[in-house]
Amino acid sequence: MVDVVIAGAAGRMGCRLVALIQEDKDLHLAAALEAPGHPALLKDAGEVAGLGKLGIPISADPEGALGRDRVLIEFSTPDASLGHLRMAARQGARAVIGTTGFAAAQRAEIERLAKEIPVFLSPNMSVGVNVMFRVLADMARFLGEEYDVEISEMHHRFKKDAPSGTAARMAEIVAQALGRDLSKSGVYGRHGLPGERTRAEIGIHSIRGGDVVGEHTVTFAALGERLELTHRSQSRDNFARGALRATHFISQAAPGLYSMQDVLKLA
Repeated sequence: MVDVVIAGAAGRMGCRLVALIQEDKDLHLAAALEAPGHPALLKDAGEVAGLGKLGIPISADPEGALGRDRVLIEFSTPDASLGHLRMAARQGARAVIGTTGFAAAQRAEIERLAKEIPVFLSPNMSVGVNVMFRVLADMARFLGEEYDVEISEMHHRFKKDAPSGTAARMAEIVAQALGRDLSKSGVYGRHGLPGERTRAEIGIHSIRGGDVVGEHTVTFAALGERLELTHRSQSRDNFARGALRATHFISQAAPGLYSMQDVLKLA
């Protein structure tokens, strides 16, 4: 039995994780966390998730919740996730992080902490999206320089970061496959008179509205034809089940930094 600690337990993803853990005989919800001052504090995690009482009150005390070999599942903010990960490293816990929007310095610290404990980090835990990551590299290499690459993503109105972590990862994969520096070739939206599109550009565009769970499309466009690869998420359960699959994996892993590519043996 793997003891699991969910951070952001009252959020949209956190509630689905609380619910789906109850269906997994090998996982046990040991603690549920939220930010100080959150209105769900001290409420029962099961009741907040719509399940009925589970006997797990939502707490703002990560130090008390984490422990050796417990698995922290984190879907919150970059600062909160990094703070919790530092605590996990001190206590010998393990971590599954689905938070997006980390700055370069924060990502570097995560890589350092992963030398001490097993850390799973992925901007998207969908099996389909991670297969898409694998296929994208091949598509970019096979199609080559004659095809313009544009990436578009749409999410619900509540999403705070842009572009999505998934779209950013797609851009990184394409840039690496084509031997480009994304910091120079990435174009994030266009406005005014930016001039004719350059051959090296990789366009990344964000749309926000309604309750869209997540849609990503990568377009390869040449003169005379266009090839598009699209993934549409219809439910958050897709990501939550991926996170629980990663939890099983990380519970048995040695210290290191892992992704869904490792879990699915696509790396």
